[in-house]
Amino acid sequence: MNTFWSMSTSSSRKRPETEEKTVTGELRTSPPRTSTKKQLPSIPKNAVPMTKPASPAPSSQSTNGTHASYGPFYLEYSLLAEFTLVVKQKLPGVYVQPSYRSALMWFGVIFIRHGLYQDGVFKFTVYIPDNYPDGDCPRLVFDLPVFHPLVDPLSGELDVKRAFAKWRRNHNHIWQVLMYARRVFYKIDTTSPLNPEAAVLYEKDIQLFKSKVVDSIKLCSSHLFDQPKIEDPYAISFSPWNPAIHDEAREKMLTHKKPEDQHCKSMQVSGLSWVKPGSVQPFSKEEKTMPT
Repeated sequence: MNTFWSMSTSSSRKRPETEEKTVTGELRTSPPRTSTKKQLPSIPKNAVPMTKPASPAPSSQSTNGTHASYGPFYLEYSLLAEFTLVVKQKLPGVYVQPSYRSALMWFGVIFIRHGLYQDGVFKFTVYIPDNYPDGDCPRLVFDLPVFHPLVDPLSGELDVKRAFAKWRRNHNHIWQVLMYARRVFYKIDTTSPLNPEAAVLYEKDIQLFKSKVVDSIKLCSSHLFDQPKIEDPYAISFSPWNPAIHDEAREKMLTHKKPEDQHCKSMQVSGLSWVKPGSVQPFSKEEKTMPT
């Protein structure tokens, strides 16, 4: 016989006096407890606590932490927010336009206005990962390889990972990639180059380096009016000057117009008041009737 079971059934316990209750003047004692232990029914094997719902399957979660059905909308919103940031930054000499066919591809051009690459006009394409912003950093590829230590001489891809070794969500943005692409033409870095020849010439023979840079700029300029490599209605393209088309646009750009914000400010300053002078009661000033 089980020792614990025999002890629990044979032992008796004196009940405290507090358990005796008086009801309508009669002394009534609560019934004694039975010595037999009560057992709860066994828990089914597949039972799940009601207070803790079962976690969804991993396949229903996208890489950016949102539900898979919301993934495309979240990506579209993220890219729209990124383009808005690019517009607000107003990077000098840098222009970009998202592709019509895919928001993950942006067309751009950089105008270099001074320095070793002065007068350079370099068209490029930005390729954004499909799991943005949780994936790798965007890639930037020039249409024609530019003679530069950080540009691959065969593919024309810029070494973006040098500045963004790990893409950090909510910290790194596409406008920073564009700013970096512009800065590399003004501040030359030769450490761990993608084009070793350009790096060596910049360190050892600056005159020959400048000569090759000029040749590279001329090559890019000679192909400036070529059709875009990617067929897309929003791809950036250039055409020779046509006075019938461009003169009117040029005049509109050069014509000085009063900014809208200044106009609104002047309207606010000269606004009407419906408070009678010396009074604090709203609408106490009588409106003047305009002659008809």
